[in-house]
Amino acid sequence: MVKIKEIIEVLEKLAPPTYQESYDNSGLITGDKNWEVRGIMVSLDCIEAVIDDAIDKKCNMIVAHHPIVFKGLKKLNGKNYVERTIIKAIKNDIAIYAIHTNLDNVYSGVNQKIANQIGLKNTKILAPKKQLLEKLVVFIPKDDTNKVLDALHRVGAGEIGNYSHCSFKVNGTGSFKPNINANPVIGERGQLEEVNEDRVEIMYPNHLSRQVIGALKAAHPYEEVAYYISQLENENQEVGSGMIGQLEKEMTCQEFLAHLKDSMQLNTIRYTAKNMDSIKTVALCGGAGSFLLASAMAQNADAFVTGDFKYHEFFDGEGKTMIADIGHYESEKFTKELLHSFLTEKFANIATYFTEVNTNPVKYF
Repeated sequence: MVKIKEIIEVLEKLAPPTYQESYDNSGLITGDKNWEVRGIMVSLDCIEAVIDDAIDKKCNMIVAHHPIVFKGLKKLNGKNYVERTIIKAIKNDIAIYAIHTNLDNVYSGVNQKIANQIGLKNTKILAPKKQLLEKLVVFIPKDDTNKVLDALHRVGAGEIGNYSHCSFKVNGTGSFKPNINANPVIGERGQLEEVNEDRVEIMYPNHLSRQVIGALKAAHPYEEVAYYISQLENENQEVGSGMIGQLEKEMTCQEFLAHLKDSMQLNTIRYTAKNMDSIKTVALCGGAGSFLLASAMAQNADAFVTGDFKYHEFFDGEGKTMIADIGHYESEKFTKELLHSFLTEKFANIATYFTEVNTNPVKYF
């Protein structure tokens, strides 16, 4: 039987928790990670009705995009929908796992799903994050370099965008003198030794630091491994907010709005006018993305698709970039498909359901 912790391990490879925003509360909210999984319910939100749906379908794990708990709870007496949802989940032994802004911030996450729905090509992260990469520099006897590099690559080091096995090496001479307590692989105690070594440099996401150093020490032949780690200022092109890409063909503004309405299955769009009647480059952000408008405009986006724009923020497009507010729920609703597809591929033997509950609290008349 599969345990909840195994589901979590796979989800956190898709969207590492370290990539969530500081205000977020992704992760296991209720339940025991050692429970056996009887069934999984996928939902955008986790509310009381979703708990009921999970009970009906005999699911004891809910994977939701939005956390039901954002702030600390001082009491659990059922005075609001958050407390009632948590109480019902606990009483029925249902685990709630949230995968929120960490799924927003990875390349293959929420925004890529929206881009696929719209049909964008040549996509990239709109606002990549900095200080998420580290560089390892290590000195390896030349005959062992490939063995050590293979070990580092197996744990994810040296992957940059669409390229893997990325590293740099230069050859030189390393020197050392083992003392009387050493157990050298090469050389003798008390004697100065010179070895033909490769200086190897390799980058990796900083959340993999423990695995990378563990792999390094396990594969490296020396008793004492000479290495150092640097925190990089570089942007991580695979992690960040929003996405930008190009339509297959240029459209007029009205054609684009009709295409957006159809591809995202929308009833309504709030939008601004654009000075030039053409749309080719489109930026987007699932959920509330007004904070990314400046980035979209700086990259010459013809349209910016997101949700939750406030009235005065619509003026900020300046007629240069069309703002298309499609709604918070509407922009993220296909996240359920993303999660369902991912989980059924990884755990084909576990029943995984979409919730039948429409959790959108906003209605239109």
